[in-house]
Amino acid sequence: MTEHITLPQSAIVPASDYVIIGGTGDLALRKIFPALFLRYAAGQVTDDFRLYVLGRQTIDPAEFRSKLAPHCLVEGNELDDGDALLDRFMQLINFACVDIKADGEMQELADDLLSRATAGRPIIFYLSIASSLFSAASKRIAEAGLALPQSRLVVEKPLGHDQASAEEINDELLLVFRESQIYRIDHYLGKETVQNLMALRFANVIFEALWNNRYIDHVQITVAETVGVGNRAGYYDKYGAIRDMLQNHLLQLLCLVAMEPPARFNADQVRNEKLRVLNAVRTVDPDDFILGQYREYAAELGEETTTETYVALKLLIDNWRWAGVPFYLRTGKKMSIRASEIIITFKNRPHDIFAHNGITDHGSEIPNRLVIRVQPHEGLRLMLTSKEPGPGGMRLFPSELNLSFGETFSQRLPEAYERLLMDTARGNQTLFMRLDEVLAAWKLIDPMVKKATTNPPALYRSGTMGPTDTLLTRDGREWIRPKDENDETD
Repeated sequence: MTEHITLPQSAIVPASDYVIIGGTGDLALRKIFPALFLRYAAGQVTDDFRLYVLGRQTIDPAEFRSKLAPHCLVEGNELDDGDALLDRFMQLINFACVDIKADGEMQELADDLLSRATAGRPIIFYLSIASSLFSAASKRIAEAGLALPQSRLVVEKPLGHDQASAEEINDELLLVFRESQIYRIDHYLGKETVQNLMALRFANVIFEALWNNRYIDHVQITVAETVGVGNRAGYYDKYGAIRDMLQNHLLQLLCLVAMEPPARFNADQVRNEKLRVLNAVRTVDPDDFILGQYREYAAELGEETTTETYVALKLLIDNWRWAGVPFYLRTGKKMSIRASEIIITFKNRPHDIFAHNGITDHGSEIPNRLVIRVQPHEGLRLMLTSKEPGPGGMRLFPSELNLSFGETFSQRLPEAYERLLMDTARGNQTLFMRLDEVLAAWKLIDPMVKKATTNPPALYRSGTMGPTDTLLTRDGREWIRPKDENDETD
């Protein structure tokens, strides 16, 4: 790793101040600071940046480094002399003991930030805390005189626990910050494959011309995890799979698959089209979603509970492009494979010329599919029907065109948080959720949450793909199992 890195103009970000409130928590240690460190290694975060760790207790810098190091110095990051690089990165970090519920706690921080404040130097407040504390944090920022035009606020999902609470939280934030200053982060939108979905659709006429109900039979979106709730059981039981995954991650993937082409690739145009999708989704019938819970969950929590760890549902979009095309979404923990995939299944050919020749090979019956692998091993696979080589007539078999990002691109693919954090410095909100998106998602999800609190979920064995459901079989379809890549890393 060289000390001086020349970046393309498009990759340069302005020197910024990042204030991580809740900076000693799990998210900050596992995702936020490693992302900033890797951008430092790449030359995007420079020595002109300043990073602040705010916690409720006094923080020892050496202890913080020891906790941070295992998440920064990992195999695959391609760092030369990583320890020395981390030491230099630590010089950018300042520590402060702050109780955001108390007045006057941020004054010393404010004095330091204001001493360097210029219109061109963003101050980015990242609220890595529970959403119930967002209001208090924003008030402390305002009281300290830090709600400046160049200030930005990053908030994590889930934003609230229903539409009403989301509206209340956002009303409080909007008392201090403008909508253009609020960055509602969903890290799925920062994944390379998710961004490439828009390139696939809108930069390639071969796909966009087929991206409608004339040619597509159905769409499946699966986000499967092999891990359980672990030490997040207390948090998770308050939210469950619907709030934790469906309301944000899966609905955002749905929007990117189903949205109309925006006039331009900018924040407002993209988010306008995503909002139109959410507003066009038909109210979900209670018979069109399934709730499940893995058998060990209650023991891990320490009490009986009806919180769902698995949800599957069928959605219909009432517009011209997608009328009659079902979207099947599922997510769950303790499943047999870790994978996030979007599978586009195309309709069968209208007339089978090979059937009259007595060709009954299984390849002739498998429809074309486009598989978009979000994680792990990001990439695209196009399933085709081909002739089997050799004599003996026209024997058909399924084949695939495979674009593996890891094999195609020699450089390390940046993690989602790396991209999104740099976008906050640039002031680019394209990959962040707008308030009306969030509220539209909650409006769709709230009825399912109400059912989840009154109907016990079906139990399923760990290491399976969830409870038995008939969402697809009753439509003459079946869940497509993600391809096992033998990778269980996060």
